[in-house]
Amino acid sequence: MIELTIDNLAVSVDDGATILDAAEQAGVSIPSMCFLKGCAPSTSCMVCVVRVNGRESLAPACGTKAVDGMVVESDCDEVHAARKTALELLLSDHVGDCMGPCHVTCPAKMDIPLMIRQIAGGEFGEAIKTIKNDIPLPAVLGRICPAPCENACRRRLQDSAVSICLLKRFVADVDLASPAPYMPVQAKKKNKRVAIVGAGCVGLSAAYYLQVDGFDCTVFDSNEKGGGMLCDEPADKLSGGVLAAEVGVIEKMGVEFKLNMQVTGGAVFDKICKEFDAVLLAVGLENSEGLDSSLPSVFVGSDIGGKKKMAVAAVAAGKAAAVCVGQYLGGEDVAGSVKPFNSRMGKLLDGEIDVFMESASKAGRVEPAGYVGGFVNDEAVGESLRCLHCDCRKPVDCKLRRYAEEYSAKANTYKAKRRGFAQVLESEVVFEQGKCIDCGLCVEIASRESAGCGLAFTGRGFDVKVAVPFGRSLTEGLGRVAAKCIAACPVGALTSR
Repeated sequence: MIELTIDNLAVSVDDGATILDAAEQAGVSIPSMCFLKGCAPSTSCMVCVVRVNGRESLAPACGTKAVDGMVVESDCDEVHAARKTALELLLSDHVGDCMGPCHVTCPAKMDIPLMIRQIAGGEFGEAIKTIKNDIPLPAVLGRICPAPCENACRRRLQDSAVSICLLKRFVADVDLASPAPYMPVQAKKKNKRVAIVGAGCVGLSAAYYLQVDGFDCTVFDSNEKGGGMLCDEPADKLSGGVLAAEVGVIEKMGVEFKLNMQVTGGAVFDKICKEFDAVLLAVGLENSEGLDSSLPSVFVGSDIGGKKKMAVAAVAAGKAAAVCVGQYLGGEDVAGSVKPFNSRMGKLLDGEIDVFMESASKAGRVEPAGYVGGFVNDEAVGESLRCLHCDCRKPVDCKLRRYAEEYSAKANTYKAKRRGFAQVLESEVVFEQGKCIDCGLCVEIASRESAGCGLAFTGRGFDVKVAVPFGRSLTEGLGRVAAKCIAACPVGALTSR
């Protein structure tokens, strides 16, 4: 047995074990991207480096044998800085977006690409869940939103943007017309009460997400019905009672509405502050200034929806306010939502739109014909198939993204002329060369298990890349181990179609 210490923790391992093996046994987390159990360490990514006492340079934990008496540091400033640099070097050559341009541009940061794929697959019930993760009033916004997301859609470079708002409206309308509209699963009650002053977009959104998180919400408003400025929208835009229907869903969740009640400075507001554990002012800054917001339990939201007065921005503000209120009531630091890491390709190079088009329907933008102002099933599915799938196909399991968030790595620290976007679409497998970090895991797995003709490294120096030998297809190269290779890929280079 070999005795060593990692971050002041004593650990015993068998002869031949690596520092990474010892760290796992000691419960110490060391990031690794190019390593997989059962495969020979390539020590290429250098994300797993550690400090070994007595050595001048840092050592890769995956390929360094443990030695008796070794003292290892994995959690110090020098190691963290080196790992961050390694990640930023990998990101400098990464060709792909974590989040699609539409997702990034949406003020509510709704996962639009996922919604579209769910519609394409006829999974309307899953699509409404995706939408309501970020937008609690989709039938309303599907009718009045100016669709900034569509301005960012890459399909515009080919013909016209995907009709994102109409797709969102379609899913919401189908849901509201069903016998049992979608009700989100709510967390266990936390025995905390929140008062929300204002039943506009901010207030309704905050009430929805706080209720989902297990807080009991009461919404106060001086008007006779919920909706705020949405109630002033022309009848032809919000026809069929969609606003009342979506407010009704929020009420069925358990949110209490006290309407026709003027909450101004003085006794009424003071009483609310005493009766509730937290208060959110969602009446707009211009209508709040008489309401004392200096108390730590009082939060101020805004119902103006940003400079362009977009309802979708107000909905986003409501969700953001709900996060802050929830953190306060949970005894946490009020820091708001964490911004997810996002690598971006930027402006497409000549010919790259044609590569994206390979995986999408070539049909033009679908115009609603059957249902007044909105899609019917076939139209919605047809329009969703026009999506170019700009986002990463492996956003959750991508180690590069996860570690970039953990180490606060920046995608543009080391600027370089990026490689062109390329993808191979075969059967159920997608290979994006621009994301590959040349870890060689797929090469070893295919070789070890004698799958098809296998994969190999081609080229030299900076031109090295993974390819199928003899010009054969990707399907022939991977053979029966395609799923194993996809699972082993540490980034979104090799994914399921």
